[in-house]
Amino acid sequence: MAVITVENLSKNFKVKTKEKGLKGSLKSLVKPKYKIIKAVKNVSFSVEKGEMIAFIGPNGAGKSTSIKMMTGILYPDKGKINVLDLDPTKDRKKLAYEIGCVFGQKEQLWTHLTPYDNFKFFGAIYDLPETVVEKKIKELNELFELEEFINTPVRNLSLGQRIRCEIVASLIHEPKILFLDEPTIGLDPVVKENIRVLIKRMNKEYKTTVVLTSHDVSDIEKLCKRVIIVNNGQIVLDDSMENLKYHYLNKKIVEAKMKEKVNLDDEEGITILKDKGYNLKIEVDTKKRSVADALKLLNPDNIVDINISNVPLEQIISDIYKEGDK
Repeated sequence: MAVITVENLSKNFKVKTKEKGLKGSLKSLVKPKYKIIKAVKNVSFSVEKGEMIAFIGPNGAGKSTSIKMMTGILYPDKGKINVLDLDPTKDRKKLAYEIGCVFGQKEQLWTHLTPYDNFKFFGAIYDLPETVVEKKIKELNELFELEEFINTPVRNLSLGQRIRCEIVASLIHEPKILFLDEPTIGLDPVVKENIRVLIKRMNKEYKTTVVLTSHDVSDIEKLCKRVIIVNNGQIVLDDSMENLKYHYLNKKIVEAKMKEKVNLDDEEGITILKDKGYNLKIEVDTKKRSVADALKLLNPDNIVDINISNVPLEQIISDIYKEGDK
């Protein structure tokens, strides 16, 4: 059963422009000029109950605008949105009782209050009886392991602890859909993994539908079974994580500083991205050759420094476009 249905969604913004310098500023005051930014262009998709999907793309792709329209913050210029049988443009207040939002870069908690007091406050906002709020706090306290700091002011919590509390605050009213915007941004690898485990447990325990936006490929890979990629206001791919992983996340970037030069021109599965003698940057296609094999070719004794990373999300999107042009 679909809990989110989006049909031919479009949103434009009218942006004021001006020429350079003081003259341009004065001219724009007297006779302003505008340009139209097409943020979202005829986007259509649906999300099933209990799904965890990644809704991703580079900055300016239109994902945040789309989510704001799904939550009723922005109104679309064209198209239809149905979220839990409600129209966000007409039923925003009703919808607010059915969804939750967590923004990794924006705090919703009162920092001078403890997490416990914040949870009580959010329960009151959603008109929940005190007994229900207490029961929910106890339940979420155990699930998210908050006992050590639930009575510590939020301003004194670590970033990882605060994010846990942000998620709990969004779950007090038992939302059917949770929108997570960069929930692990700025966290160290261990805390990131803990947050991911908690999100998965939450989805399993409460069957909460999760819409995730993230620039962290690991978030997408470990949490979501389906990925929607948007770019320039349009959906460029809507596929399973399994297919995306096979076709696009099988490549690693290796940057190495070496004592002696190495020639990798004819090696299968290796693409040379940059070769500056003792500094080499290569792309390893792990479907054809493992990273370990690539390191053997470089010779570990020859390596002074090395960095191994995932292919950037922007490059993945670029690859998807190239595939479509073939």
